[in-house]
Amino acid sequence: MTENALSPATHAKLMTVSVATLATALFKRGLRNQTIQDVRPLRPSGRNMVGPAFTLRYMPAREDLNQLVEFRNPDHPQRKAVEICPPGAILVMDSRKDPRAASAGDILITRLQMRGVAGVVTDGGFRDAMRIAELDIPAYHNRPSSPTNLTHHQAIDLNVPIGCGDAPVFPGDILVGDDDSVIVIPAYLADEIAEEASEMTAYETFVIEQVKNGASIVGLYPATKDENLEAFAAWRKSKE
Repeated sequence: MTENALSPATHAKLMTVSVATLATALFKRGLRNQTIQDVRPLRPSGRNMVGPAFTLRYMPAREDLNQLVEFRNPDHPQRKAVEICPPGAILVMDSRKDPRAASAGDILITRLQMRGVAGVVTDGGFRDAMRIAELDIPAYHNRPSSPTNLTHHQAIDLNVPIGCGDAPVFPGDILVGDDDSVIVIPAYLADEIAEEASEMTAYETFVIEQVKNGASIVGLYPATKDENLEAFAAWRKSKE
């Protein structure tokens, strides 16, 4: 799946479902490790981040190859990623789960926003985190980090399979982030996962309503009693 292959219908569905619901749908298919661990939004926004992954991989820095002069190179992978990550995609960075040095700062993230990138995720940290939080682009990291990435990380490769927060991320995989966390959906599963998660979300809305009205969760959540499924079908019809 390329950055242009996510259909508008699937994108719209993924904008309305939670990472928790998606995790359950993926778990049903045997995928247990798709949630990116130990990342959180810099600022809760109340809206989802959705888009295909464009990846950047860092390795441990080798000091003789990782001086400030590297930033003069227009092909430096970090700088290049900011300039070529496609609009609508999400820049995902493998920073080795190490927030001692920043994966990027507010100027680079501003550039991504102005280029129409849909979001940015790192399992490391961002510098200028308070300023990034004020931008109109979803951003997820482990914690604020002031030192430049050159002090601990060496940007080495673009748009290759990476690990981010223990989750495998392949270029073109679909990322969804909410106010809790970020999950990775294999590209070939995006349409069916979006459809199933939308149905699960509708049922969970019904369940919340029933629980608030005093119903027991036994047989209701999960739906193990036919009468609850029948009641849900009637509830769905009443909402049309």
